[in-house]
Amino acid sequence: MTTAHVTPIETTGGTYRRESFPVLEMTCAACAISVESMLKSTTGVRDASVNFANQTAWVEYDDKMATPADLQQSVRSIGYDLVVNVEDPQAVQGEAQRKNYEKIKKRTTWSIVLTLPVVILGMFFMDWPYGKYASMILSAPVVFYFGRIYFVNAWKQARYRKANMDTLVAMSTGIAFLFSAFNTFYPEFWHARGVHAHVYFEAAAVVITFISLGKLLEEKAKSNTSTAIKKLMGLQPKTVVMIVNDAEKVTLIEDVGIGSKILVRPGERIPVDGTVITGSSYVDESMISGEPVPVEKKTGQKVYAGTVNQRGSFQFEAEKLGADTLLGQIIKMVQQAQGSKAPVQRLVDKIAGIFVPIVIGVSVITFVTWMIVGGNNAFTHALLTSITVLVIACPCALGLATPTAIMVGVGRAAENNILIKDAESLELAHKVNAIVLDKTGTITEGKPVVTDFVWTVTESVGKLKGILYGLERNSEHPLADAIVARLDQESVRSVNLESFESLTGRGVKGLSNGVMYYAGNLKLLIENGIAIPDDVAKTAHRLEADRKTAVYFANKVSVLAVIAIADKIKETSKAAIKSLRDKRIDVYMLTGDNYETARAVGDQLDLTAFKAEMLPSDKAEFVKELQQQGKIVAMVGDGINDSQALAEADVSIAMGKGSDIAMDVAKITLITSNLQSIPKALNLSTKTVMGIQQNLFWAFIYNVIGIPLAAGVLYPFNGFLLDPMIAGAAMALSSVSVVGNSLRLKIVRI
Repeated sequence: MTTAHVTPIETTGGTYRRESFPVLEMTCAACAISVESMLKSTTGVRDASVNFANQTAWVEYDDKMATPADLQQSVRSIGYDLVVNVEDPQAVQGEAQRKNYEKIKKRTTWSIVLTLPVVILGMFFMDWPYGKYASMILSAPVVFYFGRIYFVNAWKQARYRKANMDTLVAMSTGIAFLFSAFNTFYPEFWHARGVHAHVYFEAAAVVITFISLGKLLEEKAKSNTSTAIKKLMGLQPKTVVMIVNDAEKVTLIEDVGIGSKILVRPGERIPVDGTVITGSSYVDESMISGEPVPVEKKTGQKVYAGTVNQRGSFQFEAEKLGADTLLGQIIKMVQQAQGSKAPVQRLVDKIAGIFVPIVIGVSVITFVTWMIVGGNNAFTHALLTSITVLVIACPCALGLATPTAIMVGVGRAAENNILIKDAESLELAHKVNAIVLDKTGTITEGKPVVTDFVWTVTESVGKLKGILYGLERNSEHPLADAIVARLDQESVRSVNLESFESLTGRGVKGLSNGVMYYAGNLKLLIENGIAIPDDVAKTAHRLEADRKTAVYFANKVSVLAVIAIADKIKETSKAAIKSLRDKRIDVYMLTGDNYETARAVGDQLDLTAFKAEMLPSDKAEFVKELQQQGKIVAMVGDGINDSQALAEADVSIAMGKGSDIAMDVAKITLITSNLQSIPKALNLSTKTVMGIQQNLFWAFIYNVIGIPLAAGVLYPFNGFLLDPMIAGAAMALSSVSVVGNSLRLKIVRI
């Protein structure tokens, strides 16, 4: 594996390289902006883009003026790192993320352990003479050791004249702790001035603990973003069987070149794209087309990397390798599209960037104003009011506004068999006005089943079923499995055949008690001169008009039965689509199947907006087209072939019984694979976003009212000054109100 995906770009000034690198040590969106800014300012770099969600940087640079090592050094200068010049950069990044998650988990756990007794001391033992000292000793490691990352990040931001939530956390907790420590050791300073020396150790410790817990949840979600890519890469086998000088040779896939002859045995995955040169088989291409029925492959037909060979063997000539294969293109597109949109929490960081300087400014102005107009108690009032401003502006309520609503919303969704991965999907789902549905496995059951069994005889049907069972059990055709499954349900016992022969492209035949029986398509009957009565022909025509596959069972003289096989539409699909339309949402169906099959399914669902014969890239392109029209698009799918479109969509929804790849890429998974869960998910999104907006409103209105009170605006009128202890209680109350409002989501109707 190379260091990163590289694309040469020809320009009038020379050749630029567009290369991706994993980025380490980023903790917030502001970090991504800093890394991007440094890369853009590096000599030889024409453009750069940093994606915080998937921890990746794309850099376009002149390799004559800059090297990956230069880019790495530039990023390291501001405290971050690029993964360059290693064999497997994704593995290095994954290991770094795992270690970072363990660090956050450890410091969050210890923060909780040390904070609990501080809270208990502050609430129930506030008059204990040694309580202040115990609280200080317990909270010091929480603030300055387990919470040191917030001070470090705040310093990084300050160096570039920026501020974020880390800045607010560091200032409020640091000042609250130092102010409390002063009051602990020198309480007489305030007593001499007629003021009680309050401490706020529990406020500082609780803020660090809550914010750390939020970071832990964020890091856990972030560490899973590359799982889908790893699984897609795992679809390509590590070794292949090459034909060299008419002999078989097992070799690494890296040794395969264009023109190499490769042998594929039953059950093996196809390693690269190519064309069959000898042999034939059926290949499961559901990862590309989404269709459940394996495709017959014979000389001259194309095969694709990652697809699975069934029972036959064949040789093919390699034509496309690595990133150029269809699987490689799917991986590339998922990498580019996944995680490129901003979650709700980014809004809070942006607001904090403005909020922090304002709070600091208000605190400074408060101090200066009181020093000028405060009279005999100028310094006392100035110090108390400026500290109170910083304490009451503590970001706890602001930091809790989004995650508490999200946590309750996600829990409520899980109760309704809907798994939601992150805030992004809940933020956007209520805005969705276009839904794209994959056909196979989403609208339909996703596997061929027998829908009709039409017998033309009435005698010895039980015995004939046993003979049919024997034929289909020995057949290699994928449709045979559907017939066998149906006969298994009826507890039919197979009849042992005296002879059996598979007839490629037509069906099978076998001898039982001296009588030859056939099971296959119309061509098989015609070749063997078997009569087809008009009523049988009409029955087969009717079934095929409904886009069902007709399989004939016959003896040497006549047709005994017609079996219809199809991918059934789920019972709940029609009602779910109607429910979505009632919400004025445009519904589209995409399928890799042919137009006639798509039309037949559409007719049953009263759905006219559909597209057939769609490749994975076509589905993703269709989603883009809808987005360009200004629509907020939700994509619902279940297969690898849907992963590109799922990654591209604004809201991605996977069926719980689908592929692991689809579920990893998607932000929402329907455990029951019931489409009626989609309207519920949209309703829950509406309720959750309303809860977030209400939380943010109360968090800010609390500051709008509380900060002026803390600054002493009422003192000239009625002599009221807000005590820092009351400010701390008000801060705690704001957090409680936010959590309480979020908990209302547990009882709302969706």
